[in-house]
Amino acid sequence: MTETDVTLPDGRVLHAYDTGAREDGLLPVLWLHGTPNVGTPPRPLFADARRLGLRWLGYDRPGYGGSTPAPGRSIASAADDVAAVLDALGVDRFAAFGHSGGGPHALACAALLGERVKAVVGASGPAPYDADGLDFFAGMAEGSVATLRAAAAGRAAREALEDADEELDPGFVAADGEALAGDWAWFMEVVRPAIAAGPAAAVDDDLALVAPWGFAVADVAAPTLVLHGAADRMIPPGHASWLAATVPGAELRIVPDEGHVSVLRHASSALDWLVERAS
Repeated sequence: MTETDVTLPDGRVLHAYDTGAREDGLLPVLWLHGTPNVGTPPRPLFADARRLGLRWLGYDRPGYGGSTPAPGRSIASAADDVAAVLDALGVDRFAAFGHSGGGPHALACAALLGERVKAVVGASGPAPYDADGLDFFAGMAEGSVATLRAAAAGRAAREALEDADEELDPGFVAADGEALAGDWAWFMEVVRPAIAAGPAAAVDDDLALVAPWGFAVADVAAPTLVLHGAADRMIPPGHASWLAATVPGAELRIVPDEGHVSVLRHASSALDWLVERAS
């Protein structure tokens, strides 16, 4: 895997990752990472990438890893950042796979980059904070509730929650523990450096999530698969049902007994779907 710093016209830098090459003919799939993570593509899915002929790409969202912070960024702003990264990597059309907090950013690309996005998978992702008809906090663990309510109250409240260092139930279930003890222990490699750098980027993520996203979910035109664990308590499956009902033609897969992380044990079949729709 190669790593590249992409300098934007405004002087910001985005740190990008690429497992392929411009001439390899593989389908580019952009990994949009969760909160708080850096953007290294998911090594547990590299074998599937070889099987399916995929080229994993990724980047650190502003403030994470090697990317310049951008306080006040929106979910929609990811589309311009992604376009700049992919232009620098020589990629025109691509598929997107977003997990958790990366899910809305994947939808932003599909809504705002037009035919450049071939297909999208969103796993464990939240719906907009103002989603009509959704009880946003129903079934959500206290850690996610406290974090997102604080973000809705503004930057000072969200930062104060970090300073309080209160122990709150994050919402992991037994299946998540099993996944994190197995192949998906990989998450520690992307979570630890994000946490070590401090909470600022995660605060920016949460503020963007509860603010207007800057695009309509109903404007997503690319084929979309919404993948979610039925036991997810960090982002309850009602969010997935709302997204699948709102994105035109979206397919919904709610997997019994799986949680926020463990649902990625079903990402292999989601990649099969992605290749079929993107071809």
